[in-house]
Amino acid sequence: MSRIFGWYCRGLEGLMAVMLAIMVLMVFGNVVLRYGFNSGITVSEEVSRWLFVWMTFLGAIVAVREHGHLGTDMLVGKLPRAGKKLCLVVSHLLMLYATWLLLTGSWQQTVINLEVGAPTTGASVAIFYAVGVVFAVSTAVFLFHDLWRVASGRLRDEELVMVHESEEQAEIDRINAELAHGDAARAPGTPDTNLNPRER
Repeated sequence: MSRIFGWYCRGLEGLMAVMLAIMVLMVFGNVVLRYGFNSGITVSEEVSRWLFVWMTFLGAIVAVREHGHLGTDMLVGKLPRAGKKLCLVVSHLLMLYATWLLLTGSWQQTVINLEVGAPTTGASVAIFYAVGVVFAVSTAVFLFHDLWRVASGRLRDEELVMVHESEEQAEIDRINAELAHGDAARAPGTPDTNLNPRER
């Protein structure tokens, strides 16, 4: 399942890169045409705005998967394992509720605007709101998967705190967790191949 999630997130990252490239080309091209040739790309502003909204929500999906959203871990980090589990479950249930609200609202707006055309492109405005449905469904799957990992005891202690107060601290914690996991996997008495011969 984690491999499938990884493929999905990499696909989203590739899609975001394409969207960003289109935005840059359209905005830059529009500026050049406007000041250099007194013309412009009519749909540039509208398409760029839609792409920006889609990029924001798709990026938020990847952040939920990678637990990249910032939070306060000062209290949770000091709790025992049972307390961390309880906080994790409660926070995920609250996020699922918020996701449900976003899903229902986005779906209603998508249906309402299905036959409404955008002013310049004429495309259905439902496309603009559909990203909320994509975000809510994807996020719900990731949150349920985390809850299943908690219930099945598949989360390590360091994974029970899924928010960090800064990106730098999150990166440090990730590296420390990988080093600790590697040390635990190595059998006692096995020499570390990363050390030079003098340090062994």
